[in-house]
Amino acid sequence: MVPHIVLEEIGAPYQRVLVDRMQNAHKTPDYLQLNPNGLIPVLVDAELVLYETAAICLHLCDTHPEAGLAPALGTAARAHFYKWLMWLTNTLQASLIVYFYPERFVAPGNTAGAAEVKAQAEARIGGLLNQLDAELARHGGPWFAGQAYSALDAYVFTLCRWTRNFSSPAARTRPHLGPYLQRLLARPAVQRVFAAEALVPPFV
Repeated sequence: MVPHIVLEEIGAPYQRVLVDRMQNAHKTPDYLQLNPNGLIPVLVDAELVLYETAAICLHLCDTHPEAGLAPALGTAARAHFYKWLMWLTNTLQASLIVYFYPERFVAPGNTAGAAEVKAQAEARIGGLLNQLDAELARHGGPWFAGQAYSALDAYVFTLCRWTRNFSSPAARTRPHLGPYLQRLLARPAVQRVFAAEALVPPFV
């Protein structure tokens, strides 16, 4: 969803190609030639084949500077943009993966261990969501980086959406994240993505 939102914000033409995970299409030889990790998404841009969501977002920002989805190169704002982008993919998203796939981190059949891993991941994610909320409170701007909408917002929105069915408080319950997510949900680009992917409530 993150690159999809970024592409809609940019307004450049693109084509989505279904990779049917229910049929293990992401593990076929053809797909593994694009991404040997067998993960989604992959961006094919002419001769360039690129995987890793954060890398795809950076590439789209750099090749479409007119969209203004990243601060200028060499600025402190750009450095903080890198920091948060890496934090989102390496810290929050990584913790969410542990929550959703705890069986990957224990021996096969260890259901009690998987349940403990999931519970620990959920507790950790709660603290990370608080960190997002605190950053919004710190600067008081409408978007995650402050006054200017950026690719970070597509990333924060998507990962916060993953918590919508948590037993612990979801991202939307936090005082600053809640209104922020509603502002993002109202953006036309996000609405187009939800329509294209035929998503149904709850959206966040």
